[in-house]
Amino acid sequence: MRYRTLISITLGAVYFLILIGGIVRSTGSGMGCPDWPTCFGQWVPPTKAEELPSNYKENYSAHRDKKNLRFAAFLEAIGMKQTAYRLRNDESIRKEADFNAVKTWTEYMNRLVGMVVGLLVTAVFIVSVSYFKTKKSVVLTTGLALLTVIVTGWFGSIVVSTNLTPWTVTLHMALALVTVALLVLTKFLVENKEEVIQKPMFVWLSAGLLLTVIQIFLGTQVRESVDQVATNNPDRTLWVGQLGTVFLVHRSLSWLLLIVNAFIGWRVYQAGWVREGITLFIVLAVSLISGAAMSWFDIPAFLQPVHLLGGALLFGVQFSLWLNYRPVCVSTFQLKTT
Repeated sequence: MRYRTLISITLGAVYFLILIGGIVRSTGSGMGCPDWPTCFGQWVPPTKAEELPSNYKENYSAHRDKKNLRFAAFLEAIGMKQTAYRLRNDESIRKEADFNAVKTWTEYMNRLVGMVVGLLVTAVFIVSVSYFKTKKSVVLTTGLALLTVIVTGWFGSIVVSTNLTPWTVTLHMALALVTVALLVLTKFLVENKEEVIQKPMFVWLSAGLLLTVIQIFLGTQVRESVDQVATNNPDRTLWVGQLGTVFLVHRSLSWLLLIVNAFIGWRVYQAGWVREGITLFIVLAVSLISGAAMSWFDIPAFLQPVHLLGGALLFGVQFSLWLNYRPVCVSTFQLKTT
């Protein structure tokens, strides 16, 4: 029971980190700290520009450029030559932002929460060792979760060094969702529920989960479009009309997402899983209402992290339900690793 509580707390911390990350993104605080893991070379960041050397922009831009050149060499080695070329030659990546205490401390709080998540996932992995003889699958999933968190932390430094290049922000978010999935899977394995195979519901749950993943991916593309439009036009009232086809597809698919998940929630509720069904309805409402409000009210900054968190929560709830309806592949995985 205590271990399951630790997993739940860790999962909650990951969701909180996703929310904080959304706040960092919506407030434009991503480059509040131009280096990593320190912030302006300090473990406690400055509060005034006067605390920094006069040439701090040139220094940190040069520092990031060196790191980007090493990363570009790695990308080139694995065949991503065009991406490496853009990383080397895009002058906007080298641009350093003016110091802003609010943005600096917003990003710093994001890093502190990330550190707490790392410690919690480490604790989950350490405790999982006690399951090694009885359920090796738990050790495997927690080990993968810890590895994912380490990679996510390292990749956060790449996000900063590349000046929030859109594809790096998207991949950083994807890694966070992988961590969510691994923790949900670990909790499922620890609970050791009886096998339940209901193929019709499994098909619906698979469709709903796939739709959510597609919508999250499309949402990242919309976010990139918003960034581009905002750079060229600070007037928010004009943004929605300039977002193009990806936004229209994302908005249209939300209706299909609503229909599929409303049906799933109703069936789950009817099956006696009252809490799970209500939870699905709540996170679905948060995700869709915040998304619709963003479209109606010119993408207000405070709704962006809410919409992001809603999508992440929906993914986690759907994945948990998908596991609890126990597809054969999960049953086989558990048998082979215990």
